[in-house]
Amino acid sequence: MNKKRWFAILAAAVLFFVSMGFQFMTSIASTNFEQLFAFPESKFQEEVIEEGMNGKIVVLNLDGVIQDTAPSSLINTTSYNHRQFLEMLDEAGKDSNVEGIILRVNTPGGGVVESAEVHDKILEIQAEYEKPIYVSMGNTAASGGYYISAPADKIIAHPATLTGSIGVIMQGYDLSGLTDKLGIEFNTIKSGEYKDIMSTFREMTDEERVLLQEMIDDMYGDFVQVIVDGRGMSEEKVRELGDGRVYTGNQAKENGLVDELGSLDDTIALMKEDYELGNAEVVKYNNPLGWESVFGMSVQSIIGKDEELVNMLEIVQESNTPRAMYLYSN
Repeated sequence: MNKKRWFAILAAAVLFFVSMGFQFMTSIASTNFEQLFAFPESKFQEEVIEEGMNGKIVVLNLDGVIQDTAPSSLINTTSYNHRQFLEMLDEAGKDSNVEGIILRVNTPGGGVVESAEVHDKILEIQAEYEKPIYVSMGNTAASGGYYISAPADKIIAHPATLTGSIGVIMQGYDLSGLTDKLGIEFNTIKSGEYKDIMSTFREMTDEERVLLQEMIDDMYGDFVQVIVDGRGMSEEKVRELGDGRVYTGNQAKENGLVDELGSLDDTIALMKEDYELGNAEVVKYNNPLGWESVFGMSVQSIIGKDEELVNMLEIVQESNTPRAMYLYSN
């Protein structure tokens, strides 16, 4: 490679790092350091949605797939963080100034365990602190999204919301036909007959299918019971509605899966009316603004807020092991 090309590469590298430094310093310059090093009473930043004088209503946003993957905020500061969401719920429950909680649910569902943890935390807050919890459904509140909504005191959906998808799914790949064509053989040493159940590299046996179906049916029974308890519906009715199909908000209201139709603003107004909170302040919890968030914003400003890139990075972090999910996917 001649000197001119080396010089061009060096110049491009210098420009790249100068650009990164400039973007980072811009982020630093625009950071509110008073907020950054402040020690507020709440562990989360409170963004005021509506001014008020007496009491608070807290809005918590649940966006994205419900899974405990602990996304790195260095790259993505906006995706669902399971542990943090549970902490937000806990914080709103313990805060004596909070009179009511609204969950803004926009999710296709997610993991069985994670959905159950959010559901159980909602029940805990209702029992221990006796605070009303309303759900405002966004574009999608399906499968696990409905599972966590079921115990709410009221569920409000937009007429075009996609909800329902009541059921459990487990999927995997069978690449045995492809590997046979390519002449690839896999040697498996296992301690028991079912240790490699749902292996990608062989066909599933009838016995394995029966075992997995029994497991899925058991989890589905739990899902049905959550709706029976939360919505006061008969098991027969829930099983009739819970065949995996999705419903629009309008259809969900007709079938008793939601209470009202409306927006987040309508949900706030409804809670204020129901609990005489007309003069309450409405706030939204945001992530605490620490150094990790500053670095995350800097990286995002450089690579851009490309949703597909962020999603791809999250998928790479995920294990490809099949697992049962309360998930609506198309």
